[in-house]
Amino acid sequence: MIRINPKTPDAYNLLHQGVQALARAEQQGIRMDMDYLLRQIEIIDGRVKQLENRFFKTKFYRHWEHSSRGKVNIYSPQQLQYFLYKVKKLEPPATTKSGQGKTDEEALKSLGLPDLDLYLKIKKWKKTQDVLKNFEREQVNGILHPVFNLHLVITYRSSSDSPNFQNIPNRDETMKRIVRRALYPRWGHQLLEVDYGSLEVRVGACYHQDENMIRYIKDKSTDMHRDVAMEIYRLDTFDKSIPGYSTLRSAAKNGFVFPQFYGSYYKNCAESLACKWGDLPKGRWQPGMGLKLDGGYLSDYLISKGLKSYKGFTDSLKSIEDSFWKQRFKKYDWWRRVNWELYQKYGYVDYLTGFRISGEMEFKEINNYPIQGSAFHCLLWSFVELDRIMRKERWKSRLIGQIHDSIIIDVNPDELNRVMRVVQRVTCEDLPKAWKWIIVPLEIEAELSPVDGSWAEKEVVKFEDY
Repeated sequence: MIRINPKTPDAYNLLHQGVQALARAEQQGIRMDMDYLLRQIEIIDGRVKQLENRFFKTKFYRHWEHSSRGKVNIYSPQQLQYFLYKVKKLEPPATTKSGQGKTDEEALKSLGLPDLDLYLKIKKWKKTQDVLKNFEREQVNGILHPVFNLHLVITYRSSSDSPNFQNIPNRDETMKRIVRRALYPRWGHQLLEVDYGSLEVRVGACYHQDENMIRYIKDKSTDMHRDVAMEIYRLDTFDKSIPGYSTLRSAAKNGFVFPQFYGSYYKNCAESLACKWGDLPKGRWQPGMGLKLDGGYLSDYLISKGLKSYKGFTDSLKSIEDSFWKQRFKKYDWWRRVNWELYQKYGYVDYLTGFRISGEMEFKEINNYPIQGSAFHCLLWSFVELDRIMRKERWKSRLIGQIHDSIIIDVNPDELNRVMRVVQRVTCEDLPKAWKWIIVPLEIEAELSPVDGSWAEKEVVKFEDY
């Protein structure tokens, strides 16, 4: 069992003040367009039923139904897992901690079964429908009052429920827009979302103090994800303004760099990098396969560099992983191992923010939890301070919630300039002054909706313009 506790008075006070500030945000709530919400629920319900009927006619479903001992529930991960890996005896692309085959989107896509594409489409629409139905169920007079918790997540991050404000679709642009189109500021106001940029990477650098990582953070001419992409795909040049190269940079970021930071290893990364992002098959590659690049296809380029198959690509990635930790970020790697040794000796890990976590944990948890937790504490400190200033200066603007590394504010347009200046100062200047262990610069980004515009209509704004 993992145990958590605020070890210092400052840590306890942060949680105490955080609970109060988040409770005020919960009380404020966020306005909804109920007509739009109800109409979308009805439209999506018809779409889900139509897709379900198509799926029920597939060979995949008929086999599933025939082999089932009871009624098939296509939304049951346990039933799907049993059918795929016990009945059909497919090799799981990835497994859970208990050794069971995974049934998440990435795992199902990796199986390469055409009928599962339709299944995933159903799941996507059903999730969106569920989110909207939760909004309808929890609203009071057209206002949502999500609950924010600080006592449920073992890393000390927050959670949300009734409804889960942090579970709004974000990766799929269509689903994200449908859901966010239902959320509005108070009449005559705007929604402002302020997001810390690369917060966990920056907080991680404060822990391991890797010189190369700090250089990447401080020197804006450098680009860690670009450099790793060039190494993985053996690129001679790189122009991220070209869509194909931009995709490969995202592949390096989300398919290798962050998974490596969170404890993944090269074989899992290889499938994501080659098949998901590169659109290449497992097995031998032929010219004209995969992601289209400037002047050709990804397979053409990789073959010319000696990588002619998925196996060759995977073998190459092993040496890149070794270089990633032994050369590129060797001090980060040293810190991970020392941190693990200290945990094995004492049975706990202390955070830079004054918290302690103890109990049975794995290597990757020992090295990720302090970074994730401390990153959230940076956001929570900023949220508490903004709440304090807002009440002291009697703003008409209100804090209404937070999602991961971002703060959501319902802004009165007359106060926008003041709000933007205070947010910039609190998050990037006051916080590092309060916590001396922050040794790298912090950055924030902002998106703003028009007056009376929905959350889906927000656009990027620059702090220097205010």
